Amino acid sequence: MNAFSLHTDNLKNTLQPLCAGDRVLLSGTVFTARDAAHKRLFEILDSGFTPPFDIQNCVIYYAGPTPAKNGMPIGSCGPTTSSRMDAFSPRLLRLGMCAMIGKGDLSEPVVQAIKENRAVYFCAVGGAGALLAKHITAAREIAFPELGCESIKRMTVSDLPLFVGTDSRGNSIFDRHETR
Repeated sequence: MNAFSLHTDNLKNTLQPLCAGDRVLLSGTVFTARDAAHKRLFEILDSGFTPPFDIQNCVIYYAGPTPAKNGMPIGSCGPTTSSRMDAFSPRLLRLGMCAMIGKGDLSEPVVQAIKENRAVYFCAVGGAGALLAKHITAAREIAFPELGCESIKRMTVSDLPLFVGTDSRGNSIFDRHETR
């Protein structure tokens, strides 16, 4: 298992050496989106309109942060179960999303889309939202304010502690007996 410091500015070009289980400290721009935001995002895409952020080379964090407290840019910001976004992920990967952050295993179609698009799935530790929030230096709501905590936010992260759940070759920490 290796450790990497990565920045989202050049992330797509640095994903290939990563292996399932590697530790990562991620810095740069990350967008939050959970179920409701994904549904709204797809309505925009299906209508031919421009999404609220550039999907090309983006990182989407499956999280619904709580409101900010005590001068912090955001409240608790832990991952939600990634499989809830499985219906959306393959299309977003084809549109250029290079990584997603969440918790738990992914379906086989999502793993296939990760391989085809040379992307990566990062895992964050569930139940550690308050700790993870300490690595968020800025946050701004950019779409769907009516969704409350599930609105899309643009965040700046600094050394966000993650590990590679599924690498660009489809190897996963969740595999029990086989390699892909």
